[in-house]
Amino acid sequence: MLKIGITGGIGSGKTTICRVFETLGIPVFYADVVAKQIMVKDEILIKGIKETFGQVSYLADGILNSKHIAGIVFNDAIALEKLNALVHPAVFRAFDQWVASVPTGCPYVLKEAALLFESGSYKMCDLNILVTSPLEMKKSRVMARDSITEAQVQARIDKQFTDEQKLLLADFIIKNDESSSIILQVVDLHAQFINR
Repeated sequence: MLKIGITGGIGSGKTTICRVFETLGIPVFYADVVAKQIMVKDEILIKGIKETFGQVSYLADGILNSKHIAGIVFNDAIALEKLNALVHPAVFRAFDQWVASVPTGCPYVLKEAALLFESGSYKMCDLNILVTSPLEMKKSRVMARDSITEAQVQARIDKQFTDEQKLLLADFIIKNDESSSIILQVVDLHAQFINR
């Protein structure tokens, strides 16, 4: 079974494209969603977060104290690196467990991750797809979706690799610029993956 990574900058539309793959019967592992879930389930990760950021990282009911964590890592690149160094390996473990649970006979699976290249998790995949969109289009999508300012969007963009950096690591590209059909692009890639 092929493991295919899929990523793109914030607002590129990678989740929408994953939904198209899902309509073709392809299972998708949403790394960012799983990361939030395992931060309250993975005992190794919870222990590491408490040791690194203090016992107050979790509330009495076991819920992650995200306000506390965000307050530390938001403006501290070293603290953010420490958090990522804890979370990324836990997500890698969860991905391996998830792949093992996928029914045999499935030709391939997708791993959707915003930081696929930044985290190094693209190395766990056989092939990788990059979803691209023009910068202004990405910004307007995120501003509308999250009700945030352009400066806030730009701050998020600045924390990710540029599309130019990602292009060097990608095997395939899906252009989500509203000038070409994403469905046709997905169907074409699906056929290629099925035939490998």
